[in-house]
Amino acid sequence: MQVFGKFSTNFDMDYLVEQYLYINENEEEKITVTDLENMLKKKRKHVAGTVFLYNPEEAPTGFKMSRFLKEDGFDKYDEYVTIQETPRMYVLNAAFKEHYKGKLIEIRYLFNYNRENIEPTPILEEFDADLDKFNSMQLTRYDKERNYIDIPNIRLSGKFVFFGMGHKYDRHHKNIIAYARSLSEHVNKLDKTVVFMHDNNYDADECKEKAYFLSPFATGKMREKRANGIKEIFKTIPPKIVKISS
Repeated sequence: MQVFGKFSTNFDMDYLVEQYLYINENEEEKITVTDLENMLKKKRKHVAGTVFLYNPEEAPTGFKMSRFLKEDGFDKYDEYVTIQETPRMYVLNAAFKEHYKGKLIEIRYLFNYNRENIEPTPILEEFDADLDKFNSMQLTRYDKERNYIDIPNIRLSGKFVFFGMGHKYDRHHKNIIAYARSLSEHVNKLDKTVVFMHDNNYDADECKEKAYFLSPFATGKMREKRANGIKEIFKTIPPKIVKISS
């Protein structure tokens, strides 16, 4: 696999505004940033589908995860760069490599702020406050265009959408919950195959309504179950919704 993306910044905050996972044809085959850009000119041909996660925890190749890459010498904001491979990307690659070789998988996030261990932190309180102002002229703490999804105008390439942005929303973060549910509602109206993992807590329709989508990443005993769950989703074409034991 190869990972590419585009970082953007506003003052002292970094956002990952675009990201793609390329599933290599074989171990020897590699593509360049120029190849990526050419492929993106024909998204309908080359992008197989979209994965939605919670927020990015990524670093450009040659850099470590940082809250402000400019301080570490990064100077390629707003252009495509290669991104370090991570265990999270390995989980995704394992799910896609059977049927999607030679294809791009677009990775999108509820929040594009590039920061590890974002939950739970005061940042989520700020996101929740921002979303209360999102459709107004009021200023937000985090960049409106860089950090948040313009849901009514979202454009998605490919045939499938995998929701894996999580299910544990703090009940006090009412605007974050509404935001996630709005995204689910809107995407489910599009001409896409929408898939996700769920457990015994809710059936598939309830998950769509509540934006209850298990993350493919976990720790402890759930780590292998989640990784196997996403493999099961993409074992077939078209992919399917999978229920796993909790």
